[in-house]
Amino acid sequence: MRVKGGNVSKKRHKKILKLVKGHRAGAGKLLTSANQSMMKALRYAYRHRREKKREFRRLWITRINAAARINGISYSQLINALNVASITVDRKMLADLAVNDAVAFANIVSVAKETLKSKAA
Repeated sequence: MRVKGGNVSKKRHKKILKLVKGHRAGAGKLLTSANQSMMKALRYAYRHRREKKREFRRLWITRINAAARINGISYSQLINALNVASITVDRKMLADLAVNDAVAFANIVSVAKETLKSKAA
């Protein structure tokens, strides 16, 4: 007996068209181009979930560097001094302190400067 796939096909088509809602022209209306558009969008989404992590790390480093230079030390010297002093504060937290709590960040920088002085002496 022949099985017609009407219900299953319709559900699959609706699922694809729902995912591409808002895409331009035929990519949001026609099934074949909608399917291609969906596949491309899913590839971009996968890739960008990984790129987002890199971009945030770059942002944190930029913020830390700006705040560190205000306090008279470079980013690389600050990170090196924190490692030597065994202070384990990640870049996300340092960037948050730099933006929201300048006094606490300045205290961390002063500890780092003391470490650099003691290491040099």
